[in-house]
Amino acid sequence: MAFDIEMIKSVYQRFEGRIDAARRSVGKPLTLTEKILYAHLWTGETNTAYERGQDYVDFAPDRVAMQDATAQMALLQFMQAGRPQVAVPSTVHCDHLIQAKVGADADLAIANEQNREVYDFLASVSNKYGIGFWKPGAGIIHQVVLENYAFPGGMMIGTDSHTPNAGGLGMIAIGVGGADACDVMAGLPWELKFPKLIGVKLTGRLSGWTSAKDVILKVAGILTVKGGTGAIVEYFGEGARTLSATGKGTICNMGAEIGATTSIFGYDEKSEAYLRGTERGDVADLANQIKQHLTGDDEVYQSPELYFDQVIEINLSELEPHVNGPFTPDLAWPISQFAAAVKENNWPDKLEVGLIGSCTNSSYEDISRAASLAQQALEKDLVVQSEYTVTPGSELVRYTIERDGFLDTFEKIGGSVLANACGPCIGQWARHGADKKERNSIVTSFNRNFAKRNDGNPNTHAFVASPEITTALAIAGRLSFNPLTDTLTNSKGEQVKLDEPSGLEMPTKGFAVEDAGYQAPAENGEGVQVIVNPTSDRLQLLDPFKPWNGQDLIGLRLLIKAEGKCTTDHISMAGPWLKYRGHIDNISNNMLIGAINFVNGKADSVKNQLTGEYGAVPATQRAYKAAGIDTIVVGDENYGEGSSREHAAMEPRHLGVRVILVKSFARIHETNLKKQGMLGITFDNPNDYDLVQEDDRIDIIGLTEFAVGKPLTVVLHHADGTMDSFSVNHTYNEPQIEWFKAGGALNIIRQNQLT
Repeated sequence: MAFDIEMIKSVYQRFEGRIDAARRSVGKPLTLTEKILYAHLWTGETNTAYERGQDYVDFAPDRVAMQDATAQMALLQFMQAGRPQVAVPSTVHCDHLIQAKVGADADLAIANEQNREVYDFLASVSNKYGIGFWKPGAGIIHQVVLENYAFPGGMMIGTDSHTPNAGGLGMIAIGVGGADACDVMAGLPWELKFPKLIGVKLTGRLSGWTSAKDVILKVAGILTVKGGTGAIVEYFGEGARTLSATGKGTICNMGAEIGATTSIFGYDEKSEAYLRGTERGDVADLANQIKQHLTGDDEVYQSPELYFDQVIEINLSELEPHVNGPFTPDLAWPISQFAAAVKENNWPDKLEVGLIGSCTNSSYEDISRAASLAQQALEKDLVVQSEYTVTPGSELVRYTIERDGFLDTFEKIGGSVLANACGPCIGQWARHGADKKERNSIVTSFNRNFAKRNDGNPNTHAFVASPEITTALAIAGRLSFNPLTDTLTNSKGEQVKLDEPSGLEMPTKGFAVEDAGYQAPAENGEGVQVIVNPTSDRLQLLDPFKPWNGQDLIGLRLLIKAEGKCTTDHISMAGPWLKYRGHIDNISNNMLIGAINFVNGKADSVKNQLTGEYGAVPATQRAYKAAGIDTIVVGDENYGEGSSREHAAMEPRHLGVRVILVKSFARIHETNLKKQGMLGITFDNPNDYDLVQEDDRIDIIGLTEFAVGKPLTVVLHHADGTMDSFSVNHTYNEPQIEWFKAGGALNIIRQNQLT
């Protein structure tokens, strides 16, 4: 479980020379982001000034972290790589497969029984290949990483889009697909387009009802769900130094909701305090020795407009608490305007459930501030009007908040404590009555609130707020309550007002835990057997995808032309489908079932051009595959936004889809498609999207001369005998073109290991 102090020493030893060389090469002072990126170049060469947003660069991450839902496919792929052990420190965290239904103990027991073969597989494959294993109930990956592995100046990739949580401790931490994780674990470089930089200057200091969560809710409102695409967000300023390390983690965590590659804060006194508070004083000692390199150069922060591609300034002293939503995390409402918005938009005012915790907001500070409001409800004779749940982020936090009485306080107001797992945040919520599809409202301190995300009900209006605001609204039972100004009627008929929440960044008695839930791997895994039942419907060993045949793609059929938002949740839903994350054929039965067909405005209803009948997307695609017919999917803007799940790329590949043509891609999804040997292309003219018709036969011309920066041509053969032709773009570099030709990046890895 212990961090690798020798690895951290080696990382810090290369900072001095590399950063000085990079500063000379760039010819100007460096941001913190640039320092860490240059310190982690794969080759060590720092004599190049990379063009932001353009140049692909190879990096050498220090760590890999995987959650159980994505680790299954990542490790099934790694097993084909031919290595006896992972090349960098890696961990697996069992947090996604535990469904919230009754309460922590019962739900964990059910999960252990239902997911036994998956957990056995993950434990055995981790044991064999030198991977640390965090058992079910140990906690949510990002909270556990922050408590144990994150360190200032490091670089980590993780198979979850909220991996940037570790940026709260000054780490470049980036969410990726399992294929990327497989590459790094196999000892290969990790490739990223050198990001643009967005600087967020924080001034002032938080007070009262406002919390760190409100910073990112405000930023999301400014940048929208795609405003951070291709960029790293770097927070700085005197306001940044006043935020706790876990508060910074909250902000970085939700940076995924603006499409940012990652987000980061510099190392400061709050970072040091958290490291020491989580028994990593020796890491703090090392960081203090090079702390001038663990923040941006002074000149950068004095004139940020000269060094960042975009600069945003937020005064924490003036920032209001926010509530974002519904249905998208970037619809930002200051609390003073929220009640009016509820009324004007006819959103259900009655709050059915308030949910706090998750990987975003389950720190000791978050829980203690929410508990202070729960205690007020008891003392002021207020009856909590909404259902209320608490999801601790880790066993370390859960044990400590139980010791300090917070869980008892929540239970006294009727709250339910769920397992240390993702639960309702990712759709693992057996919510009673959700199947009725009734209009209702919930508020969470989670990160995402897309339709159907939490409970599968498209009519659940999900809003995102801080744990404090979520708790206050749950006490009131209605969205239109403003705890800063409004009063409530208690059980005695008196008008009472909630006082401002209070809490502690870290426990005064220190953290405590009996069993954190960690299992170390075998020192030599040569004799360890990986457990996979050949008849399992949960796990399936992988076969390599076929390589490209060297020809243009001719006569493709249109599987679906998706209209509007098409996230990875639309392409490969979570919820009940999580149990098939290790079985590529079974999980492919959810492929694109949430995408809206432009022809009829319906989900999971497309025309089978072999029969002329409408049916489910996966079944239609299986019919094409059986007939040996290749297909294409057409999509809208920011296709594949949201979770990092590579299943959204692997399922189309497995079922025979050859091409994804869209107006624009979300970063992680585009990379995942490339890794699987898919052709991901974009309209040169977005209006050409309108030319694609349901019965078209489609050609992709120019693949025989597939080259970096060279557009391809799409030819549409319409059913009436007419044709349309237009140019499409791609972002493939030379190695990625080889991935396409080989049938996927993994095929090349395996070939290299064999030779």
